[in-house]
Amino acid sequence: MVCVQAEGCAPVVRAFHQETERIEPWVNAATIALGLRVPAVFADRLVLGCLRESNGMAISVSDHEIQLAQQDLALLEGILAAPEGAATLAALSKLIKSGDTKVDEKIVLFNTGSGLKYYTGK
Repeated sequence: MVCVQAEGCAPVVRAFHQETERIEPWVNAATIALGLRVPAVFADRLVLGCLRESNGMAISVSDHEIQLAQQDLALLEGILAAPEGAATLAALSKLIKSGDTKVDEKIVLFNTGSGLKYYTGK
């Protein structure tokens, strides 16, 4: 399991890397991915337990990386992903570059919403 959060609101990532038992609320949360702007996490012990028991990890991505992933999904796959879904591709790109995952692994990315809800017509 991999937890992906935006750099501007990454309480799970912080707690995971600090190896704490609880997740402290994130102060001044800010990201273009509104669905990832969750400064206080419900069931924090369960979330951290799931990541640790699965030998998983937690990673954050910047808003810029999210936007680039949205462009890639649109141009290469024809998917108008919401920033939340594009964050998973941005994270995967980072994990491949760092060697934490391999390009031949079977990986599922969840896109939970359409980018249409963010479209302003500009």
